[in-house]
Amino acid sequence: MTSYTIPYVIEKRGNSERSLDVYSRLLSERIVYLGTEIDDGVANVLIAQFLHLASESNDVPISLYVNSPGGSPGAALAVYDTMQHIRPDVTTTCVGQAGGPAAVLLAGGAKGQRAILPHGRVILHQPSTQGRGSIPDLILHADEVVRVRAELEAALAADTGRDAVTLRHDTDRDLILPAAAAVEYGLADHVLTAQVPIGAASVAASYAASR
Repeated sequence: MTSYTIPYVIEKRGNSERSLDVYSRLLSERIVYLGTEIDDGVANVLIAQFLHLASESNDVPISLYVNSPGGSPGAALAVYDTMQHIRPDVTTTCVGQAGGPAAVLLAGGAKGQRAILPHGRVILHQPSTQGRGSIPDLILHADEVVRVRAELEAALAADTGRDAVTLRHDTDRDLILPAAAAVEYGLADHVLTAQVPIGAASVAASYAASR
């Protein structure tokens, strides 16, 4: 993973000001950003953010921006389940790529509120296995991969309208879908070509107008 310095921003309120890292500043506007591979630690942070925002308001939607090559299917499914569990709708936007399990998060957003930027892409593929140990352990691991793959396919089938057989066939090898193709496949609802206002109040207003 590329290391980089997390930027800080200055927030002014009245006569006071405070320094916040950019992720905390976005969170205050009900924006969650996934910009890395998904592992257990990343999933825990995302889940905590969703739960925090849901506890603040059940009515104002949460915006999830995705730029991730994928990662752990199990960790991604934990995030996906949380998105479906909380009461606020989660709008999703792919801003670069949504690979493998990250595509499940993109597709799992509120219907009609799943977007992808013009140069974004979605990559569908089957989970990989790198098991070690005795033959019985490898067999158990392989069985688990098959089970998780079926769960990923079931989630995608529910959110895209594609049947599981089609998804199984399409993900035997990497399926790379540019923005328009991702919309046609059912992973997103529209390609976002116009500028849109950012922030909790703006998102809530535009979301209410679309319903």
